[in-house]
Amino acid sequence: ELKISKQLGDSKLLYQLTKKKIIYNFRKKDIDNGGEGAPLTPIFHALIAKQKNFKLPACFLNIGGISNVTIVQEHEKDPNLFSRDLGPGNCLIDSWVRSHSKNKFDKEGQLASMGKKNDIILETAFELYSNRLNQKKKSYDINDFDISFARGLSIEDGLATLTNFTANIISDSLKNFINHTNSNIEQIVVCGGGRKNKFLMKSLKNNLKKNISIKLIDDYGIDGDFIESQAFAYLAIRCIEKLPITFPSTTGCANPCLGGEFLG
Repeated sequence: ELKISKQLGDSKLLYQLTKKKIIYNFRKKDIDNGGEGAPLTPIFHALIAKQKNFKLPACFLNIGGISNVTIVQEHEKDPNLFSRDLGPGNCLIDSWVRSHSKNKFDKEGQLASMGKKNDIILETAFELYSNRLNQKKKSYDINDFDISFARGLSIEDGLATLTNFTANIISDSLKNFINHTNSNIEQIVVCGGGRKNKFLMKSLKNNLKKNISIKLIDDYGIDGDFIESQAFAYLAIRCIEKLPITFPSTTGCANPCLGGEFLG
């Protein structure tokens, strides 16, 4: 509401240290144009779908700290795609691990697989979340979610509960979004660190329709660890070429919007 986007990293210092041209502050123009400043990767997902000749409509599910979805409807227009944040990705799981151990994340979901989900806590938390969900909001922050509802559980049971909670939100929001865009999705391509959490991926598959398959972006010869960094390199190129990086159907901006500022 205050039209503020805070960027980590000092672009002017980076320019002084590298003597290279710097492109930064990708979100401000979108926010000034009525958008929410995120998600920014959809236009790069559209490029991947075109280069890899994905069957359309193509669906990308990115599970980072926050999870988001991109649906690419067709290649011919620049572009015909839809996107939004879905809810938590890794943020609740990582927060629980860091508050209950010296580790930073649940590697491959091993701890969650050793625990037992608490169905009462899970159902209550999901109902509370559904009641306060703002369907019009296109982007989320990790501060929109917290782990307090799982307090009192062991590290393993807490992770089993939080991972199932995350999977429930992602799958429920994803199904609603697919229906909202009237997209006939047969396959979901997953990228982001969450794709390595086997327990989370298994929970997602159990929640989604049986006729929808899940594949990893790595299956197409693309390293899923570098999608985000490659996406911003691509956004930088579009900035140089004065091509839009956000669209009304991705961030909610009023018109297709340029992004980025230049140093050098």
